[in-house]
Amino acid sequence: MSDESQIEIPSSFMALYLAPGRQKPGLPRAELAARYELCEDMAQMLTETARNMEFSLGITEADVLARCLQGLRVEPAVVNEAESTWVITRLAELLNWPAPGFAATP
Repeated sequence: MSDESQIEIPSSFMALYLAPGRQKPGLPRAELAARYELCEDMAQMLTETARNMEFSLGITEADVLARCLQGLRVEPAVVNEAESTWVITRLAELLNWPAPGFAATP
């Protein structure tokens, strides 16, 4: 069994690649898994940065998340717009912060 088949991709991430009315993502499984791993890793890596921003800049959690989102969208962007929103939503979850006021849209 390959490592790829053992990766559990959350439905919230899979939804980024589901066309309306479809049940199967528009990316091959291996590519979807790679995109998910990249986004999950980014969220995990941003946790310390986000905590430091909140403390050192004295800004709100929502402002930290907004700044991180802006950073993810600077060209050349590594993730697309929907993925960047997912990363920030996941970051808030990891930090136990309130979910940002935007939703991940495909």
